[in-house]
Amino acid sequence: MRPQASLAGRPAGEMDLVGGRFFLDFVNTVGARQYSTTKQTTVRDDKLNDYSDLLAWGQHVKLLPETEVRTLAREASRRPQEASAVFKRAIQLREAIYRICRAILAKEQPEQHCLEVINEELRVARGVERLVSGKAMFSLKWDAPISALDRVLWFVTQSAVEWLTTGDLSRLRECRGRDCGWIFEDLSRNRSRQWCDMTDCGNLAKIRRFRLRQQRSRRRNTSSSLNVS
Repeated sequence: MRPQASLAGRPAGEMDLVGGRFFLDFVNTVGARQYSTTKQTTVRDDKLNDYSDLLAWGQHVKLLPETEVRTLAREASRRPQEASAVFKRAIQLREAIYRICRAILAKEQPEQHCLEVINEELRVARGVERLVSGKAMFSLKWDAPISALDRVLWFVTQSAVEWLTTGDLSRLRECRGRDCGWIFEDLSRNRSRQWCDMTDCGNLAKIRRFRLRQQRSRRRNTSSSLNVS
């Protein structure tokens, strides 16, 4: 079996991409989240369950071309313990970014250990970056073999740090869907986006409001009939 064949049909490789940034789509690799007043997070239907899911997501968001996915899948099968360690780092990074996003939404200071997780991944990513010159300009490129199992994390970390340091944090939103919790950047002109996807959570909310109006209308009609009688 070819290495990439095992990635077919994985939820991480088919999920909706609504975050607007790589790191936000990475945070959204869950079916839903619930964040309690005690700052405990409950995750439903996690789309990242092993290293292959991480590769499937990386290919889906076009961070990894198919040739690199095949290489990394082969390397992961040869180095399963290292692949498992990278996957553990990926989940830690995802949850650290999520909790920082929650702190931004709540206008609170982020937890120090979350910053430490991102800083450690930033240190790793910066360690493989090199300044190179092109025909008309300079650029930063990864100077590491494509067999480096944690290369997806470099892209995610770069995306998160770039936005956290230069982006408009006031545009960060959490979907108002009852069973969602996805995070996204609101780029609408009037900053009015409420849903991760209008055709999904938005429509469900519309249906719920419509049914609620019907129930209220029936109760009013019933009450009126009783009063007349």
